[in-house]
Amino acid sequence: MAVPLLQSLRIGMYVMRQHFSGVKRYPLVLMMEPLFRCNLTCAGCGKIDYPDAILNSRISVEEALASIDECPAPVVVMAGGEPLLHREMDQIVKGAIARKKFVYLCTNALLLEKKLDLFEPSPYFTWTVHLDGDRDDHDRAVSREGTFDQAVSAIKAAKAAGFNVNINCTLFNNADADRMAKFFDYAHSIGVGGITISPGYAYERAPNTEHFLNRRNTKELFRRLFRLGKGKKWVFTQSSLFLDFLAGNQTYQCTPWGNPTRNVFGWQKPCYLLGEGYAKTYKELMEETDWDSYGVGRYEKCADCMVHCGFEATAVTDTLSNPLKAAWVALKGPDTESPMAADIPLDGQRPAVNNYDQLLAENLEKLHAEGRTNNLQRVSQG
Repeated sequence: MAVPLLQSLRIGMYVMRQHFSGVKRYPLVLMMEPLFRCNLTCAGCGKIDYPDAILNSRISVEEALASIDECPAPVVVMAGGEPLLHREMDQIVKGAIARKKFVYLCTNALLLEKKLDLFEPSPYFTWTVHLDGDRDDHDRAVSREGTFDQAVSAIKAAKAAGFNVNINCTLFNNADADRMAKFFDYAHSIGVGGITISPGYAYERAPNTEHFLNRRNTKELFRRLFRLGKGKKWVFTQSSLFLDFLAGNQTYQCTPWGNPTRNVFGWQKPCYLLGEGYAKTYKELMEETDWDSYGVGRYEKCADCMVHCGFEATAVTDTLSNPLKAAWVALKGPDTESPMAADIPLDGQRPAVNNYDQLLAENLEKLHAEGRTNNLQRVSQG
């Protein structure tokens, strides 16, 4: 089972309280990016081209835990950048677990074995290792040979030490369904507890932007993949209705506040994938973001997005409203043969706004004023 029973019950109770209390917007997952620095230069990443003054900045333990206290989400995902480059990541994780948060640490695993002893197995803690396919596919995706083997070695070491281990797999338009199916079989054979799958988001500043999926290609790819998975015991960490959405059977708008993001700049507006401004506090993010101006059919940058951090919360809400539908999909798996559901029209979306340079200048000035750009704030290089 990808999601442990304790976690399922705790999150289920949290969601039901919010839902039946009439809360309009509530978070499911806090995305914590304590730094942007990474030890890989993946071609599809849009977060590695910042100047060194920003790449050398980090969120302190105190700031990270204060942000966790601000945001009521039951799950905290440590992302980045590469979280294990942060000298005090183990302290942030321990602090989050002490608050009874379910923590997922997303890592490329290059430093995992070296730093494994800094962490302790817990029902509240899971390693999420980035693996974007088999050896050839993954090493090509991260632009470095040998990373697949290092990641597999780290997964086996973490499992042997008693940790929960999942993998995070991002698919692009050059993904081959047959190869991915064989890779999922392999991943489960080495003890991976669950797979988080998602189409890649088209970061406008990614070094390679030609291999991102559009919505039609996304649905066709996942239909082929799920068709190959019929009868197999693949375990995914996402809801049945989100998987059904990937296969083109649900018409969903995203829920950007479902996964609020805290990074070195502050609380990112409007979502983990799209940075168009920053709030000082979680409360300000939730109350002052113009949520209705973002989403598929509303904003050009959102047109092709089907990523789990935007749509999983929508699927969870739909599950509460339509539990029998969700149960049927969970039992039968996503439909891979029927006509696809109608998609949201794009003819009314507003054009993309390019404010990267303005935000970069503002954030550099802010970090400099806070003293984050000096050597005392430099992150560990492992």
